[in-house]
Amino acid sequence: MTSDLAAEAVHPDLSFTLSEAGTGRPVLILHGGGGPATVAGLAGSIARTAHALTPVHPGWDGTRRPEWLTSVGDLASAYLGLLRDRGLRDVLVVGSSLGGWIAAEMAARDTGGVVTALVLVDAVGVHVEAEPITDFAALGARQAADHSWHDPDRHYVDPAGLPVEELARRKANMVTMHALAGDPYMHDPTLLRRLGRVRVPTLLIWGESDRIVTPAYGAAYAAAFAHGTFEVVPQAGHLPQIERPEATLALIEAHLRRTTTASYGG
Repeated sequence: MTSDLAAEAVHPDLSFTLSEAGTGRPVLILHGGGGPATVAGLAGSIARTAHALTPVHPGWDGTRRPEWLTSVGDLASAYLGLLRDRGLRDVLVVGSSLGGWIAAEMAARDTGGVVTALVLVDAVGVHVEAEPITDFAALGARQAADHSWHDPDRHYVDPAGLPVEELARRKANMVTMHALAGDPYMHDPTLLRRLGRVRVPTLLIWGESDRIVTPAYGAAYAAAFAHGTFEVVPQAGHLPQIERPEATLALIEAHLRRTTTASYGG
């Protein structure tokens, strides 16, 4: 089921396009810069055992982004407001890439205990001195594939063969991502030191072949959390939920079971 939900508690002109499926513990699934398609398969799998909520970030895939929404922090606060407005509790937040940054920022800002566990999948968002984030916008299409995938030959798509509409969608998504996370590039200089205050159990899942944000970057990210664990998925790059979906899902479902604190009917 897909619907448009207002978040008036945060701002009267903000609404989310939100897909929901399944019953049980709520799991908020946040996509990265590639858009909601990058987590669609994962959301469908999670919905078999939990209540999966998958929003489209405002400004992606033709949705409206209000002028005041200019940072990942703004988006994190908006999602916390959405969860509170829905009366959700014991929420596991799963975020891929940019979505992982949003998830981490949500946990750092959550004063009401709504978020009780995190899964960050090849997340950006922090600055690690020895492991800089690759500037994705500076890469050509083939270079981007080489940096993103364990098997780039399988996943590379020549943009020359894409329809005009798809190229326009991708360009608009990147414009939105730059507006929210372009300066400083794909991180908040303060976030790493704030993560020690996040007390919820946090799992970081990383593709071993990710060259956008390396496994060493991920290990440093995990170490910043009070209760962070780090798992590497072999034969996967920046999107292990696509290259190794079964292995990635198994790690997420195990974390879901370990961290569920309430009973759910239905």
